[in-house]
Amino acid sequence: MRLLISPASPFVRKVRVLIREAKLMDRVEEVTVATTPMETAPEVVAANPMGKIPALIRPDGPGIYDSRVITRFLDDLAGANLYPQSRIWDILTLEATADAIMDATVAMSYEARLRPAEQQSADWVEAQWAKAARGIAAVNSRWMSHLSGPLNIGQIAVASALSYVDLRHDGRGWRNGNETLAQWHAEFTARDSMVTTKPA
Repeated sequence: MRLLISPASPFVRKVRVLIREAKLMDRVEEVTVATTPMETAPEVVAANPMGKIPALIRPDGPGIYDSRVITRFLDDLAGANLYPQSRIWDILTLEATADAIMDATVAMSYEARLRPAEQQSADWVEAQWAKAARGIAAVNSRWMSHLSGPLNIGQIAVASALSYVDLRHDGRGWRNGNETLAQWHAEFTARDSMVTTKPA
């Protein structure tokens, strides 16, 4: 199988961390592609008509896409139990919260990097950050119990989301008021799977 990636994407990183934790490195080849929302690489469109990464190309079926679909597929393939049935709805909600933080902060990055300066909206950027900040605060106040214990996809997703905020929006100071989550993040990012997938 081939995974189309851009290393800085938090959605991609979530999948790459799972691959390492599930010990699937020998079954998934990671292929870096140069693609943007404005100029989508043809191989990405061929795998995902929406033109988004990550996309997983399988030898025995059509490409699958959306990071949550890919992680669920790979977890099932490996039997890694990163979607534990005993807490499945909580874990899926935690993953969705992390993905929403990614959505908002990636949108902020695109506004700054892809839109002409005269077309950028500071109000829109702040609205996106408000969404991300609410999500981060919710994880800190409601979901910390799910960030301990056996590894699950919620933990991987939250770590990937927060690490992206550090990468692109470090000045926002997400740790202020979220000290418990900040301590957890510092410990989780020391895992080999996080270290080896950190964007250069």
